[in-house]
Amino acid sequence: MTKVTGKPEQSKTPADTPKQMILEAQGLTRHFGKMAAVQDLNLSVEQGEVFGLLGPNGAGKSTVIKMLTTLLPASAGKATLAGYDIHHQSTAVRRVIGYVPQALSADGSLTGYENLLIFAKLYEIPTRHRERYIKEVLAFMGLEDATHRLVRNYSGGMIRKLEIAQSILHQPQILFLDEPTVGLDPLARTQVWKLVQKLCTDFGTTIFLTTHFLEEADSLCDRVVIMQRGEEIATGSPNDLKASLTKPNATLDDVFIHYTGDQLVSGVNYRDTARTRRTAQRLG
Repeated sequence: MTKVTGKPEQSKTPADTPKQMILEAQGLTRHFGKMAAVQDLNLSVEQGEVFGLLGPNGAGKSTVIKMLTTLLPASAGKATLAGYDIHHQSTAVRRVIGYVPQALSADGSLTGYENLLIFAKLYEIPTRHRERYIKEVLAFMGLEDATHRLVRNYSGGMIRKLEIAQSILHQPQILFLDEPTVGLDPLARTQVWKLVQKLCTDFGTTIFLTTHFLEEADSLCDRVVIMQRGEEIATGSPNDLKASLTKPNATLDDVFIHYTGDQLVSGVNYRDTARTRRTAQRLG
């Protein structure tokens, strides 16, 4: 495993300010039978940062997210989010996190408002606050004009915005985004990037994301971890990882290829898979 240390180009806090860790995991492991999907993973995420988890298909990224969001029990190891233990305080963990999965989570037969109202009830937001919270989050996402339109008539970018709105309605401290821009056109992708950055700068929300778009990780993330076959193989800020290659004008794609060998666990070429993801139309 390679660790690349160093201060990112843009630090959110002064150098003498103690780092506040909102997520810490030690020895996190998940076995499926004899197969180790995640093996002895250590993670630490600072409050208010954008943290990226990268790796080829089959690397274990989704399994990590499922364990951290309490959807899947760990086989070994421990983790805390905002001080709450994922094993023993799972209900408390769910109250401080938001989660946007790859799978469609908005109901197309309902309006944007109705989708948000369901989530307000699921999050047990007091009745007296629901209308205000829904109105504010729709305004933040730029969806006011689509409030009472059926979601089946939304564009892909609007659906993704609504899904993020659902996940932040209860004002979580940490937001998990599993490949948030898959299937979006370049304009919608840029809009999602801006929303992610705004969540951090305006509200101090910590973002934990996975992506196959390495330019996305390079643009958004303060730090990234690259995984392969369930293990961490490199970690650091994008700039530090690029500098570690001693290659002029190195990109995060170069970093990924250097550490993973450009091969998926299944044997499929990484670039081919990334290209397929770029043309995905799940939200189109």
